[in-house]
Amino acid sequence: MAFITDKEELKTGLIIFRRGDVAHRNFYCRVKLPKEDRYKTIALKTSDRQEARDRAFDQDADIRFRLKHEIAVFNRPFRQVAEEYLATQQRRAKAGEVSKDRPKNLKNAFNRALEDYVGSTQIHLIGQDRWAGYPTWRRETGKGRFREQVSDATIAFEMGALNAVMNYAISKRYVPASHRFEGKPKLKSPRRDEFTLEEYRKLHTFGRSWVKKATTPQGSWYRQMCYEFMLIMCNTGMRPPEAKNLRWRDIAPAKDRDGREIVVLFVQGKGKTRKLVAPKSVGDYLDRVRALSKATKPDDHVFTIINGKPAKFLYADTVKALLEEAKLRDGPSGIPRSTYCFRHTYATFRLSEGVDVYILAEQMGTSVKMIENHYGHVNTIKHADRVLMGMTGWEPIEADDAEAAAKAFKAAATRDKAARPAQARRKRA
Repeated sequence: MAFITDKEELKTGLIIFRRGDVAHRNFYCRVKLPKEDRYKTIALKTSDRQEARDRAFDQDADIRFRLKHEIAVFNRPFRQVAEEYLATQQRRAKAGEVSKDRPKNLKNAFNRALEDYVGSTQIHLIGQDRWAGYPTWRRETGKGRFREQVSDATIAFEMGALNAVMNYAISKRYVPASHRFEGKPKLKSPRRDEFTLEEYRKLHTFGRSWVKKATTPQGSWYRQMCYEFMLIMCNTGMRPPEAKNLRWRDIAPAKDRDGREIVVLFVQGKGKTRKLVAPKSVGDYLDRVRALSKATKPDDHVFTIINGKPAKFLYADTVKALLEEAKLRDGPSGIPRSTYCFRHTYATFRLSEGVDVYILAEQMGTSVKMIENHYGHVNTIKHADRVLMGMTGWEPIEADDAEAAAKAFKAAATRDKAARPAQARRKRA
């Protein structure tokens, strides 16, 4: 049976017809969009031919009016557009253009909070007010993983997902460019819970005894691997995904311009690649990992599980156990620390030692702005003498001033000594 029956062309680009795959005899119309190879089919909900003609002309006029005033022609709920956008991101992830975790994270955002907020709403009806009102709605209705309230970081990611879908809809001409969201509500940047120098030293010392306390060969293996992993991460600043992708072929010894031995690592993550440098001690840690591992060929992953297969979760449970037993699991903000905190520790230590922020950004594969946003507190501590200058009991005596004060004190003492005999003679007289 033919899909289109009783077809009648009312004018160029406008036809009415019946469908052969349905039981009713109602008419439909199909309108061709001017200057585009696109059509819109509309149910006219009448079986009378003349009435169908009249309604078809009305629909044609309505579409032309919408196009003229940049009003959406095709109605699509947010969830449908989000699914289309997610499919594009999944293809990009397979091609290595974005991280493999991005589609999963986007899907979580779409299926949870955004589905409740705008899932069934037509994409052309989502405007600036819905965009600006999202943080308040999310805080009122959501609950965080570690806190009573949803974190600003979670809200920021979900708003980024919402914005990405709207931009996709604009690119597909589902909505006009005027629907692009403007501005961003003010959200707090999350504080990165690094380890302080004292905490790092404690973790380093505690870790050695923790490894020795393992009660089984398998437990001993995982504890030793976890310990070496922690040292490598804290001394390279790698992201966990970069560590997960690291292979033995990506590591090479080298020397700096002063002839000191260093290690160069070629890392891949977030769809990007870069080289980073590390001190010779990292090479020693990697040698210990190689001695533990059953996978040491050039194409094998550096961080594996006990049978030599790649470590999918990078010893997350073992790291958690180490931090809990060392009583370092919770950071200052009250949020449990994870393997990402090793990267933040590296950044904090490097900045504290005076490493230039531009060089550090290159080393860590991030932007100067990101470094400044998340680690600005380091500069405040490093330059405490300047920040506290002029405060009572704090302002130090400069070297030149101290020397001048000492000379003045010595001269005054000499004058006093010379004056005492003259004063005595006057008294005797």
